[in-house]
Amino acid sequence: MTTMPKKKGKQEVIITGFGGQGIVLAGRIIGMAAALGDKRESTLVQSYGPESRGGSCCAQVIVNDEVIRFPYVENVDMLVCMSQSAYEKYRGLLKPEGVLITDKDLVNPDNSRDYFSISATRMAEELGRKMMANIIMIGFSIAITAVVSKKAAKDAVLSIVPKGTEEMNSKAFTKGFDYGLSTLRGKRKKVSRRR
Repeated sequence: MTTMPKKKGKQEVIITGFGGQGIVLAGRIIGMAAALGDKRESTLVQSYGPESRGGSCCAQVIVNDEVIRFPYVENVDMLVCMSQSAYEKYRGLLKPEGVLITDKDLVNPDNSRDYFSISATRMAEELGRKMMANIIMIGFSIAITAVVSKKAAKDAVLSIVPKGTEEMNSKAFTKGFDYGLSTLRGKRKKVSRRR
């Protein structure tokens, strides 16, 4: 089972999908959680395709205990993909020991490596707001990797989402986080049965 080490140090993250999924917002939340909640250094670089909605979109986040001198990711520790085209474009940047996280209904990875997946978009639709898929994905990713602390991530979510949606977004974050913990427990059980 591949998980990011639960320790401090430099971690490079790419969150990618298409415009309209809240990709950049997800990157901002992780960066804010690292800087404001966990008191670490963070950078965010974002890029868009030629279209605003529906075009490719990417947020690159670096989290470190030391000053970050170069803001672009080079060796990705965590790759979060919310579209197939994003997976195809960025999968080659993921370290061999890096963690791949996908939206189960939107991305079909090849079987060349282990990965974690969640039906974030479908779960968001079940909660009544498809636009919260990114928040579910953040909760899931934090549970799997601990790139930032749960408290810092949840505080960042609540500080950045539109007023009046805090309760719904808190529920979405918790749903993703709990699913991530459940997924890790399931993978650990499979590993222990093989021994």
